[in-house]
Amino acid sequence: MSAINSSQLQINEASKQVITISSRAAKRIKELLAKREKPSLGIKVGIKTGGCSGYSYYIEYADVKGDFDEVIIDKGVTVLVDQKAILYLVGTTMDYIEGKFNSGFEFSNPNEKHRCGCGKSANF
Repeated sequence: MSAINSSQLQINEASKQVITISSRAAKRIKELLAKREKPSLGIKVGIKTGGCSGYSYYIEYADVKGDFDEVIIDKGVTVLVDQKAILYLVGTTMDYIEGKFNSGFEFSNPNEKHRCGCGKSANF
């Protein structure tokens, strides 16, 4: 049996984070939170059944932390990840896209097996 050195045990910190927020997404989230009349902890992200591929992402204001929600602070934004979605979202990047006719949050998730044509739902 060979010895294991410390360089073999290094873990990439980014790979341990469930979700990463882009600078554009962080900016937009901060704008939305600032405009909201009711104070929030941040946002909550998860998945729910629905859409043409089986699951769709959801984003909502986080007013309370669930007992098992994963708390992530990225670029000054607090993101709560629904406990049921954690395994599906590991390694995901959340971005905010502004287009000529459409703007919104977009998820890039390495765990997706298929995404529908409209891009609003995925299968894992």
